[in-house]
Amino acid sequence: MFERWLEIPTQRSCLIIGPRRSGKTTLLKQRYPEWPYATLDDLDYLEWAKRDPKALIRHLGQEAIIDEIQRLPMLTVAAKYAMDNENARFLMTGSSTLGLLDAAADSLAGRIDMISLPTACWGEELGGPTHSILDDRSPMPQIKEAGRRLSQAMTYGQFPEVVMQERDDDKQEILVNYRNTYFTRDLMQLSNIENLDGLLAVLQHLARSLGSHLDVSNFAREAGISHPTAKKYLNSLHQAQLTFKLYGYQFGPTKRYVKAVKTYFVDTGIIRSLNARVSTGQLLESFVLAELEKRRRLGIIRADQFCYYKSTGGHEIDLVFEADNRIYAIEIKSTQRPSPRDVNSLAQFSDRLNRPVRRYLFYLGDEYRTIENVQLLPVSALFRGK
Repeated sequence: MFERWLEIPTQRSCLIIGPRRSGKTTLLKQRYPEWPYATLDDLDYLEWAKRDPKALIRHLGQEAIIDEIQRLPMLTVAAKYAMDNENARFLMTGSSTLGLLDAAADSLAGRIDMISLPTACWGEELGGPTHSILDDRSPMPQIKEAGRRLSQAMTYGQFPEVVMQERDDDKQEILVNYRNTYFTRDLMQLSNIENLDGLLAVLQHLARSLGSHLDVSNFAREAGISHPTAKKYLNSLHQAQLTFKLYGYQFGPTKRYVKAVKTYFVDTGIIRSLNARVSTGQLLESFVLAELEKRRRLGIIRADQFCYYKSTGGHEIDLVFEADNRIYAIEIKSTQRPSPRDVNSLAQFSDRLNRPVRRYLFYLGDEYRTIENVQLLPVSALFRGK
């Protein structure tokens, strides 16, 4: 049984956003087993909510769990009335922000907390975090154990149901089922997408392009769909919490997000479900970035946005973010023996805003050490780290 790292407000209503099968429902049922439960995946509840939303909310009482509320965003209006007039508290989940955040922002602003539950952090099934990834050193026995688990973690990802399977064949079977349901057909229904082949082509091209700048024109041409349709599909994947974006980092807040976007899957299990051919470097980069993005969504890394950096001279850094009045610059290398050349971009990274810069390189070895003022971190440090 997972003891997820997400903190749920004790007194306020909340909306938990996360991809399908990330464990939102299981988490709420485990922590609030006595609360009435309704899911809009159930057609009876969905029809009732459409016909008489106030009656459904009244039926659930003053404390209840409402699952998959993105299927009828306007149900939040009835929930707002109960919160304002009947001191009700609701824990709601959504696996897509399509139309949901607009409705929730209008009706629930200031009344609820909106929080994110990604797929599990690596090692989360074993208990709480044991160390801070960027500040502490994971114990060597744990580093060694993580090294033995790394290949499987990168290959099959961290969807809770997948993690709990013992056999690789069972993990693969679940991921294929996810692809055929939640990653495609369910997404098509929610986003009014009609071309399954086009969506699959976009997913495949996105996998092949991991780590590269997002060129929508190439996506459209490769998938055999129009440019507007390609944009719609990519936006639907983002709203369904299946992808996240890195924007180009610029010195100065007004220019921070003007460069081309990079897009990654929120979990490497999605790559496996597509049977997509990616390089070891692409898979490692995707895994590390996804694990760090999970910590950001959980509020462990207190950054508003993750970015990448590319200088005019061509030096590129995989991840840059601002937190605690510092700038963090992170590179990811699929090597066991980093050289000064591997930290060249980090060493040359400068901060024109005169704030401290912390530089890290994640690599496949198992030692903590420093090269040219760059801290080398084993990828295994992510295991059970916060």
